[in-house]
Amino acid sequence: MKQVIPYPAPSFTLPNDEGKLHSLSEYRGKWVVLYFYPKDDTPGCTVEACAMRDARDELTALGAQVVGVSKDDATAHEKFKAKYNLNFTLLSDVDGEVITAYGAWGKKQFGREGILRKTFIINPDGQVVKVYGRVTPLGHGGQVVEEVRRLQAS
Repeated sequence: MKQVIPYPAPSFTLPNDEGKLHSLSEYRGKWVVLYFYPKDDTPGCTVEACAMRDARDELTALGAQVVGVSKDDATAHEKFKAKYNLNFTLLSDVDGEVITAYGAWGKKQFGREGILRKTFIINPDGQVVKVYGRVTPLGHGGQVVEEVRRLQAS
């Protein structure tokens, strides 16, 4: 089901790689780049995470926080962050409830179901203002930086 943009971002509370709970409400008043990805330390997910890592300073300068979500547990996230020097929050949604609420679960190639690579830009009022479906990992961080700039200017 396609939602008309803007729409309220589904709220969530999920643990990070240290087990500390993060809620969407904590980011109120900030821009949030919330991205969903299939699995830590796999080729496409690593390229995407590194693109977000490389764009993070520019996003931070724009007042935006980067948050990644997958079904991986805290231990996997901790290793993934350390291996690639990831400088942003990774959250664990082991039950897939938040992934489903954001429409980031569905049919993939060859009819399998799983996490879809999707990115949501949420404005300071908690509204989803941009959705990237079927993200191409390479260069995605730069693409998001340009979109946040465009959204802030309009």
